[in-house]
Amino acid sequence: MFGLIGHSTNFEEARAKARSLGFEEFAEGNLDMWCSAPPQLVERLEVTNPSGKKIEGAYIDSCFVPEMLSRFKTARRKVLSAMELAQKSGLDITALGGFTSIIFENFNLLKEQQIRSTTLEWQRFTTGNTHTAWVICRQVETNAPRLGIDLRQASVAVVGATGDIGSAVCRWLSQRTGIKELLLVARQQQPLLDLQQELGGGQILSLEEALPQADVVVWVASLPQTLSIDVDKLKSPCLMIDGGYPKNLDSKANGAGIHVLKGGIVEFFSDITWQMMEMAEMANPSRQMFACFAEAILLEFEGIHTNFSWGRNNISLDKMDLIGAASLRHGFEALSLSLQPDASLAMAPA
Repeated sequence: MFGLIGHSTNFEEARAKARSLGFEEFAEGNLDMWCSAPPQLVERLEVTNPSGKKIEGAYIDSCFVPEMLSRFKTARRKVLSAMELAQKSGLDITALGGFTSIIFENFNLLKEQQIRSTTLEWQRFTTGNTHTAWVICRQVETNAPRLGIDLRQASVAVVGATGDIGSAVCRWLSQRTGIKELLLVARQQQPLLDLQQELGGGQILSLEEALPQADVVVWVASLPQTLSIDVDKLKSPCLMIDGGYPKNLDSKANGAGIHVLKGGIVEFFSDITWQMMEMAEMANPSRQMFACFAEAILLEFEGIHTNFSWGRNNISLDKMDLIGAASLRHGFEALSLSLQPDASLAMAPA
């Protein structure tokens, strides 16, 4: 069985979700009550691939919300408790979705293998980052040409280049895609220099320097609320892949010739009966999901019960090839642009 660990995008959404699922005590509770609330296995589901193979899984809500990020002990406890519940529920491979994987990595929860009486078995968990990186790269390769952008002549900026997903995207773009110029953007200089040396190239720039030069911008970092983008300085056309979390780039970059695509999202070939993607505000919630969640489903279909994506900057091109081939084989497609006659943007499967 596969598992998915997720959370709501904000506290009010979490309360609304609790009410819709019949958890009235959660719906009426304040943030302090939610900080002490245990994770909940809220949904069981079945997924059938194109060849007819069926697998079963479960969705666990960690009862974490982003408003808790400043509370280190609470965030740590939420993630570890959700992992404990997944293990005790007999889930063989579980994906950490949204902020749960970020908390796990940034707070170095590998040091916290013991949670109450349970010793967490790391091989049961995956961040899903390998599949997310592969999907984002596929979105670049598929959608840039549709906008008239020749990747062999294009400059591609990766914002958040030194992160787990960002560095994997950089490896793929530099070695597989044949782009003209890779622009590396991140907050810390030394990791950028290390990445540049690993890649054997790439230009290190600030965000302000990179954006006007980029034909394609891959965002794999969360956008600060205070960030302002001067759309008049962007190229036209410009493809922007919003691979961060939460996905709010479309509110920052909105103008003629700018095409924002939600990155790291896939669509299954048939409907899945579940509620959780409705809460995530997917355009087609019965089929669309985060690629990190889909990684757990793919690993279950493949019978690979191991921590496939684990640790920072460990994603290899071979692993991206493996999970990418599995993704196509089992009925997933990366979300793509749907270009209307007036060039406005909508969301649709590739």
